[in-house]
Amino acid sequence: MIRRYQTVLFVILFAASVVMGVVLWQLRERAHQRLITGQNSTPTQAPEVAPAEKATFLVANDADSSLLGQEQILPLPQDPGARARLILGKLLDIYAASNALHPVPGGAASIEEVFLLPVPSSETSRPTSSRPASASRPPTEDSTGPQLAVVNLSSAFVAGHPAGIETESLTVLSLCGTLHANLPRVAQVRFLVDGQPRATLAGHADLTRTYLAAGAVSPEGAQQ
Repeated sequence: MIRRYQTVLFVILFAASVVMGVVLWQLRERAHQRLITGQNSTPTQAPEVAPAEKATFLVANDADSSLLGQEQILPLPQDPGARARLILGKLLDIYAASNALHPVPGGAASIEEVFLLPVPSSETSRPTSSRPASASRPPTEDSTGPQLAVVNLSSAFVAGHPAGIETESLTVLSLCGTLHANLPRVAQVRFLVDGQPRATLAGHADLTRTYLAAGAVSPEGAQQ
């Protein structure tokens, strides 16, 4: 025989279950409506496609220690820093290929970032006798003047780079020459590794110096 308190308890539990079911159903519907609303409120935009342009690569050849010019048509972003990073990444993809004439592992992921900074015009390069002391003023920056490219390499690229003065120098010179060939305002190049200064690339090529990009290669594309 079912006692009265048991019947009352059953009714209460049943009612609570029904109420919880209704609440959960309402929460589910609200979440579904918010999801639909969010999707509908996002405007549909076609992805931006960078225009295809000609890029020039100064590709190293270990057989004769030369830098040979190669051209490719690539979608290049308009932002100079992003453009420089993509072009250098493509150069390192060439070196990472199985048939590379200058085999270096790593590929495009080895270029973490490229920063382009203005090179201040040096007042100290003028003779001191040609101007009075009162005319001395801080160096000025020209928005159309020469630039310093700071190339941040990954530590994995440096760790995997073959050691040797010739092969390391070819890598550095090809990076500098490729930058200048595609961004003529780049006059100087410095290198970092994981955002920090490093003495050498793989024990030989000096990474503490500032390289003159235009002087990395001759107009014919051969190493100077």
